[in-house]
Amino acid sequence: MMRVVLRSDVPNLGKRGDMCDVADGYARNFLFPKGRAIPASSGIADQAAKMRRARETKNAHDRQIAETVARSLVQQVIHIPMRAGPEGKLFGSVTTANIADAIAEQAGLEIDRYRLQLPEPIKTLGTHEVPVRLHPEVEFPVTVEVVRA
Repeated sequence: MMRVVLRSDVPNLGKRGDMCDVADGYARNFLFPKGRAIPASSGIADQAAKMRRARETKNAHDRQIAETVARSLVQQVIHIPMRAGPEGKLFGSVTTANIADAIAEQAGLEIDRYRLQLPEPIKTLGTHEVPVRLHPEVEFPVTVEVVRA
């Protein structure tokens, strides 16, 4: 086993600045060549602590921005005009891309469509709640009203 300090987040292993014990081959063949880790030596503990502090500061900043966006979006209703049949069934569907474009147009906020947690496309007229996850700790609903165009 080899002790390493992660230089970036590695899934199922740890986050930037964490000290981990990994197999020698995994470190030599994957982590070191890709620049994701450095060998842990006697003086590396201070550098690892700095990486962790930087990560925590960035995480707190990102969370604060996400909460600000959440407060402004929760209060709004996003209207999306779509063509529909007489029973209210849409010709087509409303996808995350449509919702992200409508949020950018109506609220002036750019949201990555992959942050919208829509389980399946919206296929009916009416009001729908779409969960949005901007940060691992910040999840909120956006009210989307699909209206007849």
